[in-house]
Amino acid sequence: MESKCENCIVRQFNSLRALSKEELKKVSDSKISKKIKKGDSLFVEGQKLDGVYCVRDGVSKLSKLSSNGKEQIVKLTNKGEVMGQRSVVAEDFTNLSATAINDMEVCFIPKEIISNTLNTNPNFSLEVLRHMAHDLKEADDVIVNMSQKTVKQRLAEAFVYLKKNYGEDEDGFLVLTLSRDDYANIVGAATESLIRMISEFKKKGLIKTSGKKIGVVEEQTLQEMADGF
Repeated sequence: MESKCENCIVRQFNSLRALSKEELKKVSDSKISKKIKKGDSLFVEGQKLDGVYCVRDGVSKLSKLSSNGKEQIVKLTNKGEVMGQRSVVAEDFTNLSATAINDMEVCFIPKEIISNTLNTNPNFSLEVLRHMAHDLKEADDVIVNMSQKTVKQRLAEAFVYLKKNYGEDEDGFLVLTLSRDDYANIVGAATESLIRMISEFKKKGLIKTSGKKIGVVEEQTLQEMADGF
């Protein structure tokens, strides 16, 4: 489980790639490797973080609770992503919760290391800024999607996204298995409506299901549906 940051492939995907050998060694010596079980929480909305989480393996959902207590999934994080960056840099409470969708391996990097490196390495600061700017752009896209697309369009888009980003197994089912509640919280619908929509998609031959598993059958049609054609 323990591995040195210098030899870790996932840092190529995040701001840690801007660190020097010496800085990486400091991160490596101070980080704590953790295994997070499916369904367990990494942090909750409104928490003060003492550091950031670098995802070595597994997927988590970042979500926010609305005033009526409904969960809205804002994004899924993958291998290589660093969670909690905004909160640590801004010295602010987290505005999202992170929960493991499958078993995860993460490295917890203490806040002091991040703060000190931000002050001494301009390349690292720039990389962190770039990643935050990318997150902002993604957040803008989510807002536009929620306000301009129908729930059906968002569901079609979710299926295509999951296939493209996580792939499918040998039987043609999506590798990342989400609960019906999670799908409802991604597209912003009640679970009952979501279940009806999945049946409708299945009847039309756009998807196939087996228990919790869902497989994309007509990717092109789903993509056109998502784009509003």
